[in-house]
Amino acid sequence: RLGPAHVDARTDTRDEAYGEQVTHGTPIYHALKEGLIEPSRSIQVGLRGPVYSERDYEIPRELGMEVITAVDAHELGMAAVAERIADRVGDAKVFLSFDIDFIDPAYAPATGTPESGGFTTWEAQSLLRRLDGLRYVGFDVVEVIPAYDVADNTSFVAANVVYEFLALLARAR
Repeated sequence: RLGPAHVDARTDTRDEAYGEQVTHGTPIYHALKEGLIEPSRSIQVGLRGPVYSERDYEIPRELGMEVITAVDAHELGMAAVAERIADRVGDAKVFLSFDIDFIDPAYAPATGTPESGGFTTWEAQSLLRRLDGLRYVGFDVVEVIPAYDVADNTSFVAANVVYEFLALLARAR
C-alpha cells in the first residue's frame, strides 16, 4: 500500500461528486476504500476554497489522513510542510500527486477548478525540492486544461513540476 502525498486545493475524498461515483473529486476516497492507500502514511497539502460540505476537511481526517490546509501551509512555510510530509510518509512507498490547482490561478489559470489563495511557482518548487529522499514509486500532474491556457503559462508550470519530479528521481540515484 502507498503513502501518497496529495498536493491539491481539494481533498478528492468524496464518495460521489455531481451525482457520479467516479469523478476527479473521488479518486482518493476510492483508493482508500480499495485498500490501495495506507491512510496512516498519507497526507494532503494545500486544501482551500469553497467546500461542498462542512465536512470536506473532516472526511480525510476521519479516514486517517493528515491534512494541511492552504492557510496552515502558508503560515508554516514550505520547509516545515516538506518536513511534515517526510515525517508522515516515512519509509513507505510514495506516490506524489500534484493537482495544478495547488498553484494560484495567477500563475496557472488553465484548470477546471481554479481557486485563489494558492501558492506561487517558487513555493511549489521550494516544496518539491525539499522532498528528496522519499521512496517514490510514481508522480502525476493533473487537471491542466490546455484549451484554457491562453499564454501556455499553466503548461509551462506543469512542465516545471514534471522537471522537479525527475530531478527528485535523479537525486535518489
